[in-house]
Amino acid sequence: MIYLTRRERFNAAHRLYRPEWDDEKNLEVFGKCSNPNWHGHNYNLFVTVKGEVNPELGFVVNLKTLGEIIRAEVTEKLDHKNLNTEVDFLSGIIMSTENLAIRIWDQLEPHIKQLGCELHCIKVIETENNFVEFYGH
Repeated sequence: MIYLTRRERFNAAHRLYRPEWDDEKNLEVFGKCSNPNWHGHNYNLFVTVKGEVNPELGFVVNLKTLGEIIRAEVTEKLDHKNLNTEVDFLSGIIMSTENLAIRIWDQLEPHIKQLGCELHCIKVIETENNFVEFYGH
């Protein structure tokens, strides 16, 4: 079994908050990440797939194809967007990095399966100190 990782990057704004709470309660729970005027990050996304090396081609999956899928299904939809308000597959959730990783997995998994390998991990780096890894449902 070989594990192969592709990195992509995107920039986006978001806000951690519960709409049914007032700004004071959101600030108490989520801190400055609940700023009503949003805040942004330069995200790094690592998509790891696993599978067997195709003996005819010498790789698990064509990295160019993998990158095209990640960009079409995820990063082009997220880049320079407000994650709370502009991204259909993120609708209705608290916009945490944990939830972002789960929804990215859900976006990519069916496409990865069509490539003949399996999605292994979604890693989202939000800041130099904070990242999330999701290994599927």
